[in-house]
Amino acid sequence: MLSNTKLESRVIKLFLCGDVMLGRGIDQVLPHPGDPRIHESYVRSALGYVELAERANGAIPKPVDFAYVWGDALAALAQARPDVRVINLETAVTRSNDWVPKGINYRMHPENVPCITAAGIDCCVLGNNHVLDWGLAGLEETLASLKAAGLETAGAGRDSSKAGAPAVMTIPGTGRVVVFSMGVGSSGIPREWAATPARAGVNRLPDLTQTAVEQVAAAVRAVKLSGDVVVASIHWGGNWGYRIPASQREFARRLIDEARVDVVHGHSSHHPKGIEVHRDRPIIYGCGDFLNDYEGIGGHETYRGELTLMYFLSIDAASGRLLRFKMTPMRIRRFRLQRASLTEARWLGSTLDREGLGLGTRVALSADGGLVLGWD
Repeated sequence: MLSNTKLESRVIKLFLCGDVMLGRGIDQVLPHPGDPRIHESYVRSALGYVELAERANGAIPKPVDFAYVWGDALAALAQARPDVRVINLETAVTRSNDWVPKGINYRMHPENVPCITAAGIDCCVLGNNHVLDWGLAGLEETLASLKAAGLETAGAGRDSSKAGAPAVMTIPGTGRVVVFSMGVGSSGIPREWAATPARAGVNRLPDLTQTAVEQVAAAVRAVKLSGDVVVASIHWGGNWGYRIPASQREFARRLIDEARVDVVHGHSSHHPKGIEVHRDRPIIYGCGDFLNDYEGIGGHETYRGELTLMYFLSIDAASGRLLRFKMTPMRIRRFRLQRASLTEARWLGSTLDREGLGLGTRVALSADGGLVLGWD
């Protein structure tokens, strides 16, 4: 264990983002597309989403290479040099045909997993409403495929103990990043997906009550060491809308106050939501989607769902305090991340600044077109 003296000048840099949805249309343009058949009311083939995107923004040079989808995000990652990179992987990684009737099902062929490692991702959180889209067999293959690729996972497992266990990443000479992943029913996770002592599934919280806080606190106490930065990654809430329920604010603050969580990483919303900093710990209520195949689909245009954010957090390893919070605006075009224009960056910044008014945060545009968070 590192001493506090050695940790005083140590900074841990995190990269976080929202939903990474590499299944369906994106899977079809990667080097090893899976069976395109899907079971939606209007589209019966995942290739339909490729056609919609190409109709909207032009041809996609398929098959693309594994790094293609990350586009300009790769340069942003290389410049920021985060110690740990965490994504919410909202896709089953499987050949399974045991689909679950739930309206929309995402899967990516296991041989396309290098698409994830191409961006140097360290951890995939799986406590979401799509990881079991192709049944328990699909979950089993997802876990095995990610493990074989050297990726850490949290939030789903072969029983409740494994589903609730954190991913732990050690940064030599600095400390550890400990990531817990969990989800709640408001994000669309079916009750029957909850892992039990005898059944595989996701780490699904039944609610956001004090009992749930104590459950997370017990899990954190069991593993947290001096110098650890603990991330609670939570899939919660609906897809659209900026309102943050009081229950989420109270739960997030209690995770910091009582469970010794240092970062609350919220996701499920298809667009970025307001950010709070409580006791020098960041709460991202909704990161927004980061990668998806929604191009060409109408509806909800006012939320600018094609605009996405890369979140870069610098945290003091000794105290867990947030030191800097920067964001890099991106946009999705032809299933690929591009750097957002200055106008688009301004729109994202002003939106987050507006939503931060009641949360004690403000967002400013930096000289390089990025966004910087300030807090009271």
